[in-house]
Amino acid sequence: MGKQTEILENIFNNILGESRVFRNRDALRHDYIPDYLPHREEEIRVLGQILGPSLRGTPCSNVLIYGKTGTGKTAVTKFVLKQLAAKAEEIESPLKVSFVNCRLAGTEYRILSALCSSIDVKVPFTGLALGEVFDRFKSALDSEKIVLVVALDEIDALIKERGDILLYELTRINESLGKSKVSMLGISNDLRFKEMLDPRVLSTLSEEEIVFRPYNAEELRDILEQRAKIAFKEGVSVDVAIKLCSAIAAAEHGDARRALDLLRVSAELAEREGKDFISEDHVYQAQKRIEHDRVVEALRSLPTHSKIVLLSIFLLSRSKARGFMTGDIYNVYCELCEEMGLSPLTQRRVSGLINELDVIGLVNSRVVSLGRYGRSKKTMLGVPSRIIKDVLIRDERLGSMINYAPKYLVSLR
Repeated sequence: MGKQTEILENIFNNILGESRVFRNRDALRHDYIPDYLPHREEEIRVLGQILGPSLRGTPCSNVLIYGKTGTGKTAVTKFVLKQLAAKAEEIESPLKVSFVNCRLAGTEYRILSALCSSIDVKVPFTGLALGEVFDRFKSALDSEKIVLVVALDEIDALIKERGDILLYELTRINESLGKSKVSMLGISNDLRFKEMLDPRVLSTLSEEEIVFRPYNAEELRDILEQRAKIAFKEGVSVDVAIKLCSAIAAAEHGDARRALDLLRVSAELAEREGKDFISEDHVYQAQKRIEHDRVVEALRSLPTHSKIVLLSIFLLSRSKARGFMTGDIYNVYCELCEEMGLSPLTQRRVSGLINELDVIGLVNSRVVSLGRYGRSKKTMLGVPSRIIKDVLIRDERLGSMINYAPKYLVSLR
């Protein structure tokens, strides 16, 4: 057996052997829904009151849920929907629920396909016109009496990428239904989500609203302690790690996902070292690793035009200037769109995309004084350029543009 083969053999045997740390690793993942959600009793109660009337076979109010990432929106919604579906089955209510993550689904077709699947309608993976899928969905609903509660998670991702046409059709669907009714539940990570919606969609969708506030350090500690009891074996020392993970996540907008990721990756690092305790050093190592992975994932999941805007700032950054005016970014953006055969968005929309990139930390924008010429916004990269290059060069549409030399830059010299 060669040395390299022996190294891998030892690694695989250690992984396949019994873990010294974990009893149930999945308990520290985002999509794990425990039987109890600490510090979200009020939100569960309010959502239960809103959705409860659907058990009688009548549609409930549409509801819009929003708050920052990691505030428990998805967990609470899935928890309440699970209990609602169980109660409906118990009392033989004509209620069905459908939960769709818009970011994962990606397109209107796949979202509609998932909704069809929830009422046992088979739709091919691709090939039908969107209108045909929507007609099949409506026909199936009206073939029997159903109250369908539709939850669209990360609905802001759909609106940013595709607009609100599908949402408009879904919020108006009851007008064309006879037997069945649909109730809508939208979940958004973007607190400014309502500004993106057509007023007619907003007035229908946000009949009721629930805002999830961030967790504080003490609440995050309670969440981690609850999950740790499920995730770790007895005797594994995690108290120091839980305290530090809670403090770090609380300082970064009270994100429970962040706290869970930190604890899970810290435990995985300890496990690889053969330790039965998780130290502060493990947490700090995990923090560095997660930060890199977070940036890469954020870059990969950006819509195409947001990637082009970021690439424009990346190409401008080679000029060594300290920040770039929105007009400069827009000119390079338009040039890239022309090279790629795409229609550019308006400068106002591109300015909005720059603001969104600023919010998620991929760029830094600041307002600067130009003296008697007033004030303007300057933007620069918020993450190392090598990370942007590593991700975009693997993008099948933008990879060939990473070394592009903008003509606009030449004209400025």
